[in-house]
Amino acid sequence: MKLSLLFLVFNRPDTTGKVFERIRAARPSRLFIAADGPRSGREDDVRKCAEVKKIVSGVDWPCEVTTLFREKNLGCRRAVSSAITWFFENVEEGIILEDDCLPDISFFKYAGELLERYRADERIGMVCGANFQFGSRRTMDSYYFSRYPHVWGWASWRRVWQKYDAEMKIWPEIKSGGWLNDHFNNKSQVEYWRKIFDSVYEGKIDTWDYQLSLTFITNHYMSVIPNVNLISNLGYCGEATHTAGGGGVLSEMKTLPMNFPMIHPDFMIKDALADKKVETLFFKSHGTFELIKHNIKVSIKKMLKIKK
Repeated sequence: MKLSLLFLVFNRPDTTGKVFERIRAARPSRLFIAADGPRSGREDDVRKCAEVKKIVSGVDWPCEVTTLFREKNLGCRRAVSSAITWFFENVEEGIILEDDCLPDISFFKYAGELLERYRADERIGMVCGANFQFGSRRTMDSYYFSRYPHVWGWASWRRVWQKYDAEMKIWPEIKSGGWLNDHFNNKSQVEYWRKIFDSVYEGKIDTWDYQLSLTFITNHYMSVIPNVNLISNLGYCGEATHTAGGGGVLSEMKTLPMNFPMIHPDFMIKDALADKKVETLFFKSHGTFELIKHNIKVSIKKMLKIKK
């Protein structure tokens, strides 16, 4: 398969092995592997990181392999964002998979075809693999368009990542000008994202993905979302208490294969009903203050879990 793929790994040999087996089945022609380094003073990190490197060294198909193995631990924000920057310095477009995002095998063909289809379309910022509609759909099309970027298995282009800024230098201007009010339809959404972006900008959350959400807002990008779920997140167990029902509905979601040839939409309008379901799932199960507090708590737990 003539695809470039970035595999982001750290210290989880169990999930890394499962995702790597799926990558092996897809046989991408170019594989970039980026690994954060072990934390200082953590012998378990040293051991687990070594196990992960051994797993990803098992490329046994015709493939150009490029690696970025950090000697020191950079943390989530710097390690992931710099690895994606490195990836797009070497390729114009490609797939990004983290070590806990297990794709259905059809995800690779789906992503590859849509990377080509929307390569020059400045309206599209990302091809996503995850679907959070749980079977609900408005059309028989293979995918729909959304305002939200979902990073559980995704693909994009250099033209988009060049606009990403891990430090969010534009945020004070967006905030002071009240520009979130022009993007979202209600005050609760504005307040939710204002607090999230404040926390990231002030360094209270060590992450890289909320910055991509701001990139989508400031560039008015749309995501492509499959009408079936193509990604199962293996690392979300027990931490999805902010979702509807509070029972971890996002943990290891069932995947279904994409049917080919794909049915492409006849028009490009964001599916507001689908986006509203995502907002309910992620943003409205708790009050804003409790949700922000929970998200910070989950981020800390996730980092600790990743770095065990």
